[in-house]
Amino acid sequence: MIKIEKSLSGRKTHLLQHLRERAQESLEVIARTYGSTQYKLRARAMNRAVIETRNNIVKALLKKSSTNGWTSEEILKCVLMITYASYVVMIESRNEIWPYEYMTFSRRMGELWEPFCKSCFDYPLRELIPFVPPLFSEVKNSLTTEIEDYIDTLNITAKQKKQLKEYYAKVWSFVTSGSIKLELDLHFEQAGEKFVVDFKSGFGSNEKGNTNRLLLVASVYGNLEDNYRCLLLVRAEEDRNNNYFQTLKNSGIWEAHCGANAYDKITEHSGFDIGNWIAKNIDWKHDFVPETIQHFEKKGLTQYLKW
Repeated sequence: MIKIEKSLSGRKTHLLQHLRERAQESLEVIARTYGSTQYKLRARAMNRAVIETRNNIVKALLKKSSTNGWTSEEILKCVLMITYASYVVMIESRNEIWPYEYMTFSRRMGELWEPFCKSCFDYPLRELIPFVPPLFSEVKNSLTTEIEDYIDTLNITAKQKKQLKEYYAKVWSFVTSGSIKLELDLHFEQAGEKFVVDFKSGFGSNEKGNTNRLLLVASVYGNLEDNYRCLLLVRAEEDRNNNYFQTLKNSGIWEAHCGANAYDKITEHSGFDIGNWIAKNIDWKHDFVPETIQHFEKKGLTQYLKW
């Protein structure tokens, strides 16, 4: 049984034991629902079960912390430990049902990193205000109105004004071919500035499309009246040879940070030293059960355990 108290932030072993026992209970139910050949369905069901257990613990923690006046730092440290422990058990359970290979494991570790880091902004030590990003349709309509109003002031014929507006509409259709999603991973206002943040695990060998999308989105934000700053935070230590990362970093519209520098930016804006917490608390190799880490070593997957 998990006792909800501030010391939970340092009780990793206890959390892992509880989550593993819950996962085993869930696995027995799942095994009765799906056959052994339905390993994908079993894996999804197990992920949902571990997430549900984690959410229940966090829900109880938030209720007690609110009643007892815990600080944001005390809450955050507990949430991070609960989240990390759930990740360990989620990966172990999935690997037991459906052993990881290179692509699935590298992608999974990246998927887990983003929400983990975002926890620092859910329970920030520095004041920040979340905001809802604008819709692209709203931005397009606003810019269209601005341009059309300007065209109407020109000393040209009505026919020429109409043609200019039609040409402008064509340009929009060529640029967008539909719509652009301006919603990124995180949006907050701090000290009079608005920040839009995109988290990324790393840049592979085929990131051209995603890089162009990020450049387009940041260009749109850069042309809005509000003082938006676009931050790109990358988990991997990208070097000078990674063309996609360097393109964004040198674009003048993205403030791109990777590795330790990414953690420094999270600390700067959230007020919590996430890099130091990770160094002290995350130890995948020793926290996984032996069967899991042996599989990762055999498959050469331990390189993806570095956060």
